[in-house]
Amino acid sequence: QVQLVESGGGLVQAGGSLRLSCAASKSAFSISTMGWYRQAPGKQRGLVASISSGGTTNYAYSVKGRFTISRDNAKNTVYLQMNSLKPEDTAVYYCNVQYSFGTSFWGQGTQVTVSS
Repeated sequence: QVQLVESGGGLVQAGGSLRLSCAASKSAFSISTMGWYRQAPGKQRGLVASISSGGTTNYAYSVKGRFTISRDNAKNTVYLQMNSLKPEDTAVYYCNVQYSFGTSFWGQGTQVTVSS
């Protein structure tokens, strides 16, 4: 059973920075795409950023230029560096890891709160 452990959320003032991490347990299968999603109260969960096994990245328009996604394949870990945070970035952030056999898994979620 794959387990994902997220860390790095918290409370920060507008303009501040946070770095999220998500580590996946070891598996006999390779990881393809890794990503971060977020869900604010009363809203649907949506993609924030993703990164392919080859390093191709994709960002939601609202975070382009402020957030950076990266991964360490040796550690099965994906990161999300969040700079210039805004109150509208407040949400629960979830990592998602897709495996080569086609199944994806979700992290437990970490709260990010940006105060104005």
